[in-house]
Amino acid sequence: MMDGQKVVMYSTRFCPYCMRAKALLESKGVDFENIPVDSSMEKRREMMTRSKRSTVPQIWVGETHVGGCDELYYLERNGELDALLAGGTSA
Repeated sequence: MMDGQKVVMYSTRFCPYCMRAKALLESKGVDFENIPVDSSMEKRREMMTRSKRSTVPQIWVGETHVGGCDELYYLERNGELDALLAGGTSA
């Protein structure tokens, strides 16, 4: 497990982008809180209020709203994700 920022992801079970984002976080040994919004309008509204977006996944690292899967992989490709996870700033 990687110590550092708390990671939260709102997702649905069959979303390929959610699966890719989960796979990247798991490959890095990141413990993250997964909040499913498939069958909970309350959780979906919470996600939309926090992110101002309706698509999944929506990912936060600490207080930083990363965005979705593409943004997560962008940070990884640019070498910024590890620093953000460790407590630095990015995004």
